[in-house]
Amino acid sequence: MDTLQKMRVLLRVVETGSFTSAAQQLNSTTAYASRAVSDLEARLRTRLLNRTTRRIALTEAGERYVHRCEEILAYVEQAEAEASDAVAHPSGKLKVHAMAGFGQHCVVPSVCRYQQQYPHVTVELTLAQRVPDLLDEGYDVALMLADNLPDSGHVSQRLGSTFSVACASPAYLQLNGMPQVPADLAAHPCLQAVTPIFSMEEWIFQGPHGAERFAPRSAAFRVNTAEALAVAVREGMGIGLLPWYSALDALRSGELVRILPEYTSQHTNVYAVYASRQYLDAKIRTWVEFLRNTLPAMLGHDYLNLAAASA
Repeated sequence: MDTLQKMRVLLRVVETGSFTSAAQQLNSTTAYASRAVSDLEARLRTRLLNRTTRRIALTEAGERYVHRCEEILAYVEQAEAEASDAVAHPSGKLKVHAMAGFGQHCVVPSVCRYQQQYPHVTVELTLAQRVPDLLDEGYDVALMLADNLPDSGHVSQRLGSTFSVACASPAYLQLNGMPQVPADLAAHPCLQAVTPIFSMEEWIFQGPHGAERFAPRSAAFRVNTAEALAVAVREGMGIGLLPWYSALDALRSGELVRILPEYTSQHTNVYAVYASRQYLDAKIRTWVEFLRNTLPAMLGHDYLNLAAASA
């Protein structure tokens, strides 16, 4: 029995909680599973599992070793997958989750271009203002907006960054005047998008003098999507922070005016998150690679468009 196979047996014992259950899943015997773990402990000269008649538990050394085994086996399986036809020919259904506004404006165009390269892949895209559970909900890839990702055991790739800009309608500004610095917002009704990403307690602006913080008064209007917030801002209800991709078209058409043009706010990273306990399916690998190669340029191009529309 080689070392990699013994690692696989150890992981199955840990996952199932018993040698007997592990052996059944491996179509083997309890003695086979027990011997594999004992051989690893003899090779390492350390105990990996504490055993009683009723349960098993990892030792501290065992926890570290199991974590490394998971990584090693994932790399081995990925290497095998890269040599297979599945990697050479991406196909099947790709389930993707993305935040609503970002997904609508940035992910849908990316899906279109991706499928031009990989026509045998069908994409099922879900847009929602929440963080999904990849494993329980069956998503292959989630595109998340966050400053930093919590430690979830998943693999993540940073794809770029995005930000928001302060906007108001021309009619609103004609009646109420144009704020010049973030502190001037105290005299205006501030409209807010309530999302899992940003705090409602303060708006943080990045400008010519560095970071400036502003605490909005009790919001005149709150809603859970940026697109709905953009409608409220266009209707003249007040001033709102809109992701640039939600504001760009209205800024171009003149329905919205960018205020505080020297400032940006709500800077956040864009991540592709996916599980990799086993080797990556070809459609997942190619989708993540496609985003890594194209999305930063797309975000940079649209930033230039935003600057032109705000001028």
